[in-house]
Amino acid sequence: MEEKRWENGMLYHSVKLCSRLVCALPAGCRRSLGNLLGEVCWPLVPKKRRRMAVQNISRSLAMDERSAERVARQSATRFGRMLMEVLCLPKLNPENIGQKVRMEGKDYLTEALSHKRGVVLATAHSGNWEILGASLAMNGFPVIAVAQKQTNAAMDRFINEYRTMAGMHVTYKSGVREMVRMLGQGKIVGLLMDQDAGHDGVFVTFFDRQASTPPGAAALARLKEAPIVPAFITEQPDGTHTVIIHPPLWMQKTADREQDIATTTQQLTTIIENHIRRFPQEWFWLHNRWKHSPDGNT
Repeated sequence: MEEKRWENGMLYHSVKLCSRLVCALPAGCRRSLGNLLGEVCWPLVPKKRRRMAVQNISRSLAMDERSAERVARQSATRFGRMLMEVLCLPKLNPENIGQKVRMEGKDYLTEALSHKRGVVLATAHSGNWEILGASLAMNGFPVIAVAQKQTNAAMDRFINEYRTMAGMHVTYKSGVREMVRMLGQGKIVGLLMDQDAGHDGVFVTFFDRQASTPPGAAALARLKEAPIVPAFITEQPDGTHTVIIHPPLWMQKTADREQDIATTTQQLTTIIENHIRRFPQEWFWLHNRWKHSPDGNT
């Protein structure tokens, strides 16, 4: 146990040192390094995973194989740039965030908060979602980042420290009671809802196929009668980002809870799909989104 703690401590401090070194580099150099890292890592992605991504892109977007391969590669190699940006989060602050991230639809989020019921922010693994949360927090929005606990304690400590540094409060997916409490306090609970949810998910249509989808956003909003605001982030050619905030969505609450959740989950999934159609190279196609099917097969 002691040895494990020592190893985690060494890894944590190594990553922090790497972050400081990357922060010292010029912006153009960091971007070039991120591009290089992404290109170097692309051949290391298992062939089965790359083939799955290409097939899903081709089927979802009606692309020929060559075009689908290009999108799959762009989708994967962008993680090099994303890593550089996460390592450089300490360089961002409320005074300079506007130079890095532009907001579209900011008033929608402000209006949703004005109802004093909190807000469920529904988003996806598209663009740099870590910058999305950080930019909202640095613009004064009370963001609660709902995180997946990392298997490596050092990396979990690192990324949550940087999220907190950016102004976010962090809770884990298992902390449902805390999410409910924070929503009741008028906070913004951010949920990623575009990954396969297994047998616990709600099956809705996503790119003309049934996909198991996390019902958390709809269930939480229904419970607290809170508005849901879809929001995404997209990267610009110059390395800056644009946050796209949609109008608030209010659930129709009936006596049929399951149907209410399914209907709203479908609405949100359609919004996510439309965003991905606009920016297909920015979504995480390497994830097996259609792993589970309604008949119970995987």
